[in-house]
Amino acid sequence: MNRYKAIIAYDGTNYVGYQVQTNGNSIQAELNKALKKMTKGMYIPVCASGRTDSGVHANGQVIHFDYPADISTEGAKRALNSLLPDDILVKEVEKVDEDFHARYTVKGKRYIYRVSNTQAIDPFKRLYTLHHPYRLDLDKMQTALNAIIGTHDFTSFCSTKTDKEDKVRTVTKALVYRDETSHEVCFIFEGNGFLYNMIRILVGTTLQIGNGLRPVNELERLIVVKNRNEAGPTAPPQGLFLDEVFYQELDKSKLVQ
Repeated sequence: MNRYKAIIAYDGTNYVGYQVQTNGNSIQAELNKALKKMTKGMYIPVCASGRTDSGVHANGQVIHFDYPADISTEGAKRALNSLLPDDILVKEVEKVDEDFHARYTVKGKRYIYRVSNTQAIDPFKRLYTLHHPYRLDLDKMQTALNAIIGTHDFTSFCSTKTDKEDKVRTVTKALVYRDETSHEVCFIFEGNGFLYNMIRILVGTTLQIGNGLRPVNELERLIVVKNRNEAGPTAPPQGLFLDEVFYQELDKSKLVQ
């Protein structure tokens, strides 16, 4: 068997998430079907860097699979793209050692969350941004986000449905900026790992700070209280993109604020 690593992008609108589930189609199921056709009926397990929820998108999800033949990386990319639906794209394929694991060797991830900050809903953005028509104070929002940089217990920003007991994570970047061309407010988060719904809860809470509904020191307070019920709403999935997965250690000496 030959192990291949691939970087994929997908529009998560029509899927129940990355992982195979019984209640609808998934990204993983489409990858499994494509590989089964390539191998003329063999089931090829596919492992990803992590799950994405229903409606969440990806620019740089990473997967690996073991293939029973030595196929060229360009040939594998062409074959997969010819068999996958148009809302899934294989961007890169490379052959890797068998000790590479898309999930267990991850060192960090980058996520982007996009907010359309216009009065009316743009019909061409409704599936890829959160529409938020209210005025936002980005200086207050950035000041608030600076409090989450570093290693903290993020219990307040984790869904109660999680099965993770250890809620300590290290965030190395938390930025918010306005793109004047697209009229979007964009969040960027990087860290060694993120809890279930962590980014969407952070975004929902930070937007309330930007609206003046919560004080600027709210994220700092929520880290201390460790209570999900005191944090803000979970922002909807369509604004969230898994942008890049890192397999080298993040440099914690250069935390970005």
